[in-house]
Amino acid sequence: MRTMQAAETHLSATSLEALRSLVNNDWAAVNRLIFQRLGSDVALVNQVAHHIIHGGGKRLRPLAVLLAARACGYKGTEHVPVAVIIEFIHTATLLHDDVVDESALRRGRKTANSVFGNQASVLVGDFLYSRAFQMMVEVGEMDILDVLANATNTIAEGEVLQLMHCNNPDLAETDYLEVIFRKTAKLFEAGAECAAILAGRHKTARKALVDYGRHLGLAFQLVDDALDYNATAEELGKNIGDDLAEGKSTLPLIYAMDRGSAAERHMIREAIETGGTQNLTSIHLAIQATGGLQYTAERAREEAETAIRALDRIPKTPYREGLIKLARFAVNRRY
Repeated sequence: MRTMQAAETHLSATSLEALRSLVNNDWAAVNRLIFQRLGSDVALVNQVAHHIIHGGGKRLRPLAVLLAARACGYKGTEHVPVAVIIEFIHTATLLHDDVVDESALRRGRKTANSVFGNQASVLVGDFLYSRAFQMMVEVGEMDILDVLANATNTIAEGEVLQLMHCNNPDLAETDYLEVIFRKTAKLFEAGAECAAILAGRHKTARKALVDYGRHLGLAFQLVDDALDYNATAEELGKNIGDDLAEGKSTLPLIYAMDRGSAAERHMIREAIETGGTQNLTSIHLAIQATGGLQYTAERAREEAETAIRALDRIPKTPYREGLIKLARFAVNRRY
């Protein structure tokens, strides 16, 4: 079983590398610009920002921007700073999330807050947000500024909404989906929409990429939430059961609460209410027995297929095929 999972991880990594090679020059330009725009006269800003930016993330969001722009026939270079803006916004949310969640591990490394302290992490997160907005102004497209400003606000609301639902064992699936749309899917959606705006595409193509980004983001987060109960800490790069320890009621738990026995429901309810992980093994078994992981995986696949169908409105090119493969990667990954 472990050998098969290791093979899946290797396959996923190889597939991601192949997707990046489709936009090889753009990808290299994104990584150069990230390094350039992280610079600050304040040494601690550089240290914290570099710690998290170079922490081994997949950078699926900027990759989606690059592929979407080229799929729309964009010939310019402004998609590169837009991709970096998306990555900076995402990184700022991670810095803030780790402080709120009191996380100690991310991507297999110590979190910035555990190395540099909460104050530094919050303030450098603010620096990355403000740097992203400086870059939006430099791009000079009011529509892009509008999309990204609204997305940033939606993400902040999503963070607050998730905080409100912490330790709530009665969270409904629809409310859970609203949280992950705001927290995760909105930024994927915004990045894809900005690519269409840059390319000057008409409303049909722009709507197609909005739909693609939204459903890709939902699929991505659904898989993330399943992996918290279906991967090793080594694969995931964080401590297994972190969601439960933070009192987060994610879809595998919601489904198990719905379908489990009275004893299982009581155990899960108590764990969510207290953030207790002492019964993690039993909760994991309850999630498996009720089909919670299978249901979450099915929902993720449905979202990915919806994302792929949205691309029917985009001309067939290797870049559109890359977007399709990116959606499939999002649901087949083990990390």
